[in-house]
Amino acid sequence: MDYKYINQLLERYWNGETSLEEEQILRSFFSQICVPEELAKYRPLFNYEQTETKTDRLGDDFDERIMSMIDEPHEIKVKAQPIHISQRFAPLFKAAAMVAIVLTLTQAAQFSFQSHDAGNTAMPGSYSSRPVQGVSVALNDSAHLDSMKKAAMEAVPQQMEQHDISMLK
Repeated sequence: MDYKYINQLLERYWNGETSLEEEQILRSFFSQICVPEELAKYRPLFNYEQTETKTDRLGDDFDERIMSMIDEPHEIKVKAQPIHISQRFAPLFKAAAMVAIVLTLTQAAQFSFQSHDAGNTAMPGSYSSRPVQGVSVALNDSAHLDSMKKAAMEAVPQQMEQHDISMLK
């Protein structure tokens, strides 16, 4: 089937040259069940009236109702609510709290990342970068004690010999 007339009408429709009767012809053509495949893409454009639900229209008395609402004198009563000083300064309190938190966290971060000298007693020795003098676990080791006793026993005869030599002089 040849659709030259429909194609001509579509061309005139896109140029804005169609009359209302020609647009009605296009609407009735695209409302048919059998529409050629190359023209099927235009079907939603011309079937919108049938597929879309009808929108609510404003009644004839709409203008009258609006005008009567405008003309009626309305007294608007506004009750003033008192604002307490705590409500007024609440944003400032919140800001001060945030500043205090940020400063505290900054100070804590500086303190934890800062290297401290061994004389500083504010930090425990486990956090210091330098070793701390104190009791060694190795002093309680039995092998170490045995070697200390042996060294002490060897030192006693040497001291006696030196004592005897110094007496002879």
